[in-house]
Amino acid sequence: MLTAGNVNDITMMSTVLDQISVPRIGGGRPRSRPDRVLADRGYPSRANRAWLASHRIKVTMPDRSDQKAHRAARGSRGGRPPSFDPAIYRQRNVVERCFNKLKNWRGIATRTDKLARNYHSGVCLAATLIWLKQGFPNTA
Repeated sequence: MLTAGNVNDITMMSTVLDQISVPRIGGGRPRSRPDRVLADRGYPSRANRAWLASHRIKVTMPDRSDQKAHRAARGSRGGRPPSFDPAIYRQRNVVERCFNKLKNWRGIATRTDKLARNYHSGVCLAATLIWLKQGFPNTA
């Protein structure tokens, strides 16, 4: 999902997750709901947490410091902090490493393309070449 540069990630989380379609091995309807979402501090909001809960998606994302302070200021009315498992959150490094590999491509890092379709094509090409360079998984 491509947006303008001034659109923040927090507002686009549900839109991106609605577009998930993972084909199943051996046929069947594609999966459209992940088991768990690992998100960084750019995504936690009441609306995102409610959306994830309504779709029965487990979530692991740290709270921002302003949210912690607001909850503490409300005292007992602030509610219980959401659960957070640091061991599960360590798996997020896979995503960050992927972003790092994609940003090694200068055109993707600087986004010099005027048209979104050209930029999207560049990201798809870079991702495919990175995947091919890693080699194919053993399917036997």
